[in-house]
Amino acid sequence: MSRGDYIASSGPGRLFRGQTAVDFYGKRRIGLIVAIVVIVVTLLSLFTRGLNLGLDFEGGDAWDVPASEDFTTDDAADVLEENGVSTTGARIQRRSGETTDVVTIQIEEVSRDVALDLTNGFAERAGVDPEEISFSFTSSTWGGEITDKAVRALVIFLIIVSIFISIRFEYRMAVAALAAMVHDVIVVVGVYSVLGFEVTPATVIAFLTILGYSLYDTIVVFDRVQENEGKYAGVRMPYEDIVNISMNQVLMRSINTSISSILPVISLLLIGSGLLGAVTLREFALALLIGMISGIYSSIFVATPLLAALKANVGRKARRERLTGDNLRAAVIGSGVTGRVAAAPTDVEGDNDDDRDGDDTSVTIVEPAGKLLTHPPRPRKKKRR
Repeated sequence: MSRGDYIASSGPGRLFRGQTAVDFYGKRRIGLIVAIVVIVVTLLSLFTRGLNLGLDFEGGDAWDVPASEDFTTDDAADVLEENGVSTTGARIQRRSGETTDVVTIQIEEVSRDVALDLTNGFAERAGVDPEEISFSFTSSTWGGEITDKAVRALVIFLIIVSIFISIRFEYRMAVAALAAMVHDVIVVVGVYSVLGFEVTPATVIAFLTILGYSLYDTIVVFDRVQENEGKYAGVRMPYEDIVNISMNQVLMRSINTSISSILPVISLLLIGSGLLGAVTLREFALALLIGMISGIYSSIFVATPLLAALKANVGRKARRERLTGDNLRAAVIGSGVTGRVAAAPTDVEGDNDDDRDGDDTSVTIVEPAGKLLTHPPRPRKKKRR
């Protein structure tokens, strides 16, 4: 029995069998509104709170002092105040691992004499030799150069991706894919800004990784859209239907890919960062996890609906009614596209269908294969011997 002969009765069963009939295009407004709200919140947070840039971007001094019962984060703050250094903008945290247990102190750049006094003060309070304390500093100029290079790398990446998608597919798909990737970056930046997470070079690396993942998920959908576009060219199927059919056909694949990608990232956060104390892994995995979740959303509710909006009615003289319900499901599983299109009467007066925006245009209905015959087939004549 083929999957088209039996329709599962439950939602999970239809999802597993590839028999879903979700009207993604019909829900495009909700998806785009949510995306716009997230972008607005991000912009407001950036203007009011800004980003919590790490030492490599802002510049400053940092110490790693061996932690013990005699030296805690409060002791580190006391040493700073004793040497006339404000703790308002300082970052003091304890980092523990299997082999290391240190208190990290990060402050704005100070003179070398003050930095030496602080090193001696930390050593004296912790009861260790000053040589056991790790000290590093980054100038603000160096931090600005890193920021410029990160932005430059991001712009170059977006340009190359746009050219590739325009050549491989078309420019409208490039526009939709870029919109989805920009959305993902804005979402991650917004989360870091609202929650005050520290932005480090590992976070920037995660940003570029996020773009690659978002692009992959979008390209999978676009490839199926292009395949179906050629398949249904003779039927003159509305592009909105092609998008809905393609999204439902790759929905299970997208879910499986997302789960298999997110699980290792969660392992990095729980095991690498939580159990092993690898802070760098936490900085990388956190941005990666947020970006992957955003990438799943953008490929479904941003990139594909935007592509459908850009290509709706391109090369078509009239808009047509979209497939929904059982008709859409029949097309998804491959039993509802026959090459025959039956014209129906024009939109009746008073129809409040939001998807047609009140246009009095002809309606196209794609019938399933079993419904095309209006009379029983004639029996075949036996051949004379």
